[in-house]
Amino acid sequence: MALSTYIPYHHLLFLFLIFLHAQPCPAAGGSWSVLLPSIGISAMHMQLLPNDRVVMYDRTDIGTSNISLPEGKCRPNSTDCSAHSVEYDVASNSIRPLMVLTNVWCSSGTLMRDGSLVQTGGFDDGYRVVRTYKSCDTCDWQEKPNGLSKSRWYASNHLLPDGRQIIIGGRKAFNYEFYPKMSTSESTPSLPFLVETNDPQAENNLYPFVFLFPDGNLFIFANNRAILFDYSKNLVLKTYPTMPGGQPRSYPSTGSAVLLPLRIKGETVNEVEVLVCGGAPKGAFANANKGIFDGALDTCGRIKISDPNPQWFMETMPLARVMGDMLLLPNGHVLIINGASAGVAGWELGRNPVLSPVAYRPDNQVGSRFEVQNPSTIPRVYHSTTVLLRDGRVLVGGSNPHDKYEFSNVLYPTELSLETFSPSYLDSNSSGLRPKIILPVTNSRIRYGKQLVVVFNVSGVVDLSSVSVTMVAPSFNTHSFSMNQRLLVLDGGAASKIIGRSRYQVVVRAPPSGNIAPAGNYLMFVVHKEIPSPGIWVQMQ
Repeated sequence: MALSTYIPYHHLLFLFLIFLHAQPCPAAGGSWSVLLPSIGISAMHMQLLPNDRVVMYDRTDIGTSNISLPEGKCRPNSTDCSAHSVEYDVASNSIRPLMVLTNVWCSSGTLMRDGSLVQTGGFDDGYRVVRTYKSCDTCDWQEKPNGLSKSRWYASNHLLPDGRQIIIGGRKAFNYEFYPKMSTSESTPSLPFLVETNDPQAENNLYPFVFLFPDGNLFIFANNRAILFDYSKNLVLKTYPTMPGGQPRSYPSTGSAVLLPLRIKGETVNEVEVLVCGGAPKGAFANANKGIFDGALDTCGRIKISDPNPQWFMETMPLARVMGDMLLLPNGHVLIINGASAGVAGWELGRNPVLSPVAYRPDNQVGSRFEVQNPSTIPRVYHSTTVLLRDGRVLVGGSNPHDKYEFSNVLYPTELSLETFSPSYLDSNSSGLRPKIILPVTNSRIRYGKQLVVVFNVSGVVDLSSVSVTMVAPSFNTHSFSMNQRLLVLDGGAASKIIGRSRYQVVVRAPPSGNIAPAGNYLMFVVHKEIPSPGIWVQMQ
């Protein structure tokens, strides 16, 4: 099946934007590479699967895409014979079209413990649909109508320790539910916090930022506030202070957020921190709809949510950003990528793409945490996506601020390309420091709390005291939030030399419980002097 050879024309616009939005400080590192000039769709949603394939999809009501369904298939009762979902194979750099029937626009999802993507909600005929994709060479989407109790559009999901996922909020949905259901009569509890954070003019509480706290409860952030929530008892355990300045950070004033790396010590994690960056000021949504594009926020708020009396600590980014994505890298750094420097999320409502990613090093001293990276030439604004790949590269796709596919006579054309950003740890001059995992082998099963011997090679000079082992949960990314994203730094001692000139081992302990690491698939990395190995897939159980 050949892809369309049409490549959107915006070369001169890119050069103009790079000149117009010169960076305030020199770029530090990283490199970009276009993988495919067109995957046929604009990737609005993205999930890495444990076979190194990435499933992506867009709206189904957008008209024909630039890639056909196989074997002359067409959507039922439609003349649309194009695909609105694809599977990208990282190893072969190739695309396979998939058939999705109901509208997945602005939906959510979770990679379940069996390696299948269970995706929920969407728009119109997709409001209450649950769709499952289990990857294989001939697999396709399976859809379950009325799998949800309520309509879910712009909701957030999280994998729970019991193996289910929780689906929180959505447009006009001030409640939550679980999937799979324990019974047909399972209730849909209300969540007043979502009412309290709902701005009647702009909502600003959609796609809330949700993280599993190591005690099994949920940290939920919407608009400019957060709670610690016991979902099993429908009980707010703690209300956190409003973020200083009171500016909205969630959709459509879209900032992003991460749970900073969890450093396991024995049976627990002593410190748990959340970082929220970017967004758009109050009133920006109304202004953008009038053609007035307010500058994005340039602040991040960091809060130690495990403290008895937690307080926000504010930092200033080198580049203001709305609709940016925050991604945990294997070495514990945070990459802030994609987005714009003015406006808000929505059709035609963003301006001035931010082409340079920023690296944030959470363990550095205040004032030396941010570092601007080398820019792309492709604007990634509304409906852009990103995920971490097993080899440490960052996959970037999407960007379509229009309600159809528009390739000409628009400020930011629909983007069908797929590219990667390679952080500086992948530079060739670091190859001698880069580990390669020998044991455990890929797809090994890791049991909670058990001792784990990790054997690895390093060709160059090794600092045995600077070796750590991390595990990263592959996230579901859409609308500037990576659901289920978490990075664990395993408890263990310094590495030691074992056999030959370049073979070493480090003994660590697997995560102690499903509250810290819900059972399922993780990418495991050995990190040496902040240079990660290629990852291997492991199954936490």
